[in-house]
Amino acid sequence: MSANYNGEALIRVENLGKSFGAIHVLSGINVDIHAGDVVFVVGPSGSGKSTFLRCLNLLEEPTEGHVFFEGVDITDKHTDIDKHRQKMGMVFQQFNLFPHMDIMKNLTIAPMKLQGKSQQEAEAEAMRLLERVGLADRAHAYPSQLSGGQKQRIAIVRALCMKPDVMLFDEPTSALDPEMVGEVLEVMRDLAKEKMTMVVVTHEMGFAREVATRVMFMDGGNFVEEAPPQEFFTNPKNERLQSFLSKVL
Repeated sequence: MSANYNGEALIRVENLGKSFGAIHVLSGINVDIHAGDVVFVVGPSGSGKSTFLRCLNLLEEPTEGHVFFEGVDITDKHTDIDKHRQKMGMVFQQFNLFPHMDIMKNLTIAPMKLQGKSQQEAEAEAMRLLERVGLADRAHAYPSQLSGGQKQRIAIVRALCMKPDVMLFDEPTSALDPEMVGEVLEVMRDLAKEKMTMVVVTHEMGFAREVATRVMFMDGGNFVEEAPPQEFFTNPKNERLQSFLSKVL
């Protein structure tokens, strides 16, 4: 963690807005995410969930407002965003593995290039994490030789190899066959138990209820309700959330 980080919110979002031309996708979002939080973001398609997540590490540049990460305004043009992004692991719907590299190379290229780790050091860490997700025997396979569930577990390991302070998940199971979803959720469940800070955009309501510290419902580009999972799912206050849950549960 950065030396000047004062231990307040790990991520602080202030008055965040994002427009694409005349279309306002996000407006006036204020959120604090603390170390150890496991925040699930749910809502209908097109409500802005993925755009919000991508604004947290500036894969989408906000149109207005600020994002502070470990006390630093990463929306400030003078901030070295690449340096801060190394501390924010990101897992996408599509696995984004390099097809021409074996798994070990996929996992070690960033720690060696960006963090100056030796090949030996990077490979030892990659192997430790592969063992943890049950894929040590696939270290020298190529992405085309893996199932979707295996690829997504590798994508999670790739992010973890950078030793991030927060993990961002953008619908990590939506591209998977149903029988492969469980193996990916198992890895995420373990991360949550270890108090890894996580922000998860998902449609997996049962999983959100089980592992989230809080669930946030997005509609029309802003959060209209948030609560701990027990309260969120059993006693929703907002009419739009009640209607949403009645359809998805």
